[in-house]
Amino acid sequence: MTILETIRGPRDLKALSEAGTGRVAEEIREFLVHAVARTGGHLGPNLGVVELSIALHRVFESPVDRILWDTGHQSYVHKLLTGRQDFSKLRGKGGLSGYPSREESEHDVIENSHASTALGWADGLAKARQVRGEKGHVVAVVGDGALTGGMAWEALNNIAAAKDRPLIIVVNDNERSYAPTIGGLADHLAALRTTDGYEKALAWGKDVLLRTPVVGGTLYESLHGAKKGFKDAFAPQGMFEDLGLKYVGPIDGHDTGAVESALRRAKRFHGPVLVHCLTEKGRGYEPALAHEEDHFHTVGAMDPLTCEPLAPPGGPSWTSVFGDEIVRIGEERDDVVAITAAMLHPVGLTKFAERFPGRVWDVGIAEQHAAVSAAGLATGGLHPVVAVYATFLNRAFDQLLMDVALHRCGVTFVLDRAGVTGADGASHNGMWDLSVLQVVPGLRIAAPRDAGQLRAQLREAVAVDDAPTLLRFPKESVGPDVPAVDRVGGVDVLHRGERADVLLVAVGVMAPVCLRAAGLLEARGIGCTVVDPRWVKPVDPALPPLAAGHRMVAVVEDNSRAAGVGAAVALALGDAEVDVPVRRFGIPEQFLAHAKRSEVLADIGLTPVEIAGRISASLALRDAAGSPRRRPATKRARPAPAGRGAPGARETDPAAGTPTPGERAVTERAPRKAPPARRHTAGRAATGEQAATEAREGAGAPTGAGKPATAGERTVAGKRAAAGERTADGEQAVDGPPAAAGERRVAGGPVAKTHVSEEKQG
Repeated sequence: MTILETIRGPRDLKALSEAGTGRVAEEIREFLVHAVARTGGHLGPNLGVVELSIALHRVFESPVDRILWDTGHQSYVHKLLTGRQDFSKLRGKGGLSGYPSREESEHDVIENSHASTALGWADGLAKARQVRGEKGHVVAVVGDGALTGGMAWEALNNIAAAKDRPLIIVVNDNERSYAPTIGGLADHLAALRTTDGYEKALAWGKDVLLRTPVVGGTLYESLHGAKKGFKDAFAPQGMFEDLGLKYVGPIDGHDTGAVESALRRAKRFHGPVLVHCLTEKGRGYEPALAHEEDHFHTVGAMDPLTCEPLAPPGGPSWTSVFGDEIVRIGEERDDVVAITAAMLHPVGLTKFAERFPGRVWDVGIAEQHAAVSAAGLATGGLHPVVAVYATFLNRAFDQLLMDVALHRCGVTFVLDRAGVTGADGASHNGMWDLSVLQVVPGLRIAAPRDAGQLRAQLREAVAVDDAPTLLRFPKESVGPDVPAVDRVGGVDVLHRGERADVLLVAVGVMAPVCLRAAGLLEARGIGCTVVDPRWVKPVDPALPPLAAGHRMVAVVEDNSRAAGVGAAVALALGDAEVDVPVRRFGIPEQFLAHAKRSEVLADIGLTPVEIAGRISASLALRDAAGSPRRRPATKRARPAPAGRGAPGARETDPAAGTPTPGERAVTERAPRKAPPARRHTAGRAATGEQAATEAREGAGAPTGAGKPATAGERTVAGKRAAAGERTADGEQAVDGPPAAAGERRVAGGPVAKTHVSEEKQG
């Protein structure tokens, strides 16, 4: 049995000898290489914090002493030392998270894993303990990359203001976040790494001066009084001390004894202390050290000996398609420049930086600055392309709104990892952008469905010089191109069925899902038209007339259902007086657990089978409630209010999508108010279509048997589904009381809040 296998918690570390701590460090590195190679994950950062993590848990008493990680991807060793050694499903469904998780352990605090936040958390925790009179230390472990974020310095300013409030900041300085850390702070830390000669020179000078007759002692005292000035010149740790932080370091972060000694000194100090530890990303694993791009920051499943991937190579990634196209655009236009926030390689700007080194800027973990700087670049006559992860654009919302959009700056934002990302968990899903950004005036948003559309829409975006534009795409391999059979306005028609029952609006990468769902529906005799709006904000004026020729509209998006594209389409139809119900399929309002992207999509009902089943059930309920399949035309749908169309829209007659004679046209009726939805059962993911939608159409309306359908029940061919029967969408009715409005009852299980569709309001 290894020493590591005997460690069930931090207390087990304290009994180890110096030799024992060295041995367990070796065992941890060996474990990490093989365990992370099996599943994929953050390897390089964790190989670099082995001794630091051991020292932290030997000096402090977690969880009484709170240890915060910024960012959380460097917490694997912490997990091992706090009793979590089953890495067999790391970042997989039902396995350990790749970041700290309160659900896993009382030793974990911060789960969000968005950089530069831990110092703010530490400030608040330390204040809370002071107010409540509680003992215990607060320790924030901050990567040097995280210190490039403005929030970290806002927190430092507040932390330093309380000279008597104990708080320990450990800077894990490996010169990198993803890629090498850049900026003035990086230069400052680099200077601190090069001060060994200073102390030797000072000792030599003291010896010489004290041996100098008559004036030697006086000179030494004068020079010693100027020590801080000299020290600032040689080693500018004075910056931290001038803030009011006691500085300790730099310390060899791979010498457990030295780190422990520094931490014990910091622990005794009754005020804020910064301990500066020098570490090496990828330590102990030669392939990681040799990987200059990011030292194996993140790896997929691979052979630990050869580093060859275990899975067969897929097609090109969305990121690589963007990276190649932006280089081609840059060669054609010398005004196109690029900005990223500490993610040059992950967002696909490597080739652009190599080809145009003077036209790309990595601003560090500073998305707010990236957006404002882009506004300045645009005002100065350039067209900046800001490439970040979708989840991180949340940080720059105010700057996008007030600095870019308000000033009508021609800036293009490119959001990688949009929608469900999967394995990286709740904080890294890019599921909010299509909702949050709907309120930004003038912003135009594109959601390409394939590689060809990504190239085309990127070019359309950078052609706009008087408003911001945005493209989004997911973290996965890009599939084959999805051809259009027609274009109406700016809307691509991907499929036309023999009958016009359902208009399926596919947002971006959900196009293949919608096409498969349409096939399932048509096998049931339900005709479908599948369209891709391409530019999803603003809603294309051609869409309401298209919708008017159908019995139902269903919008499918890889984004939150709340206030997303589905809501925008419903609003546009209402403004155009097109009275067709709208079903919204998307991500529920909850933080999604980590799993493979395909598993998460299945859990939340974004699959062809689920979508087809829900649409089929809704249509069956409408028929059972007595809604005619077609009504005589009473009013022609009028187009949406005049406004500027989306980039790339053709001047095509929107009337191409209006109903033909005999098809359903628009009638006016008052919108019905949705009943309140009940909270879902704790710990269960919401799946399926909202029964509230069906209840709005079925509850109280006569069924085939003349009996009202209870809210939440489903009917089959106009009759109430008895317990155990199959409903129109193939789902079995369940025993027990009917689900309340807003819920769906799953056979054999508790009531779960459903999330997939909602009727258009107004």
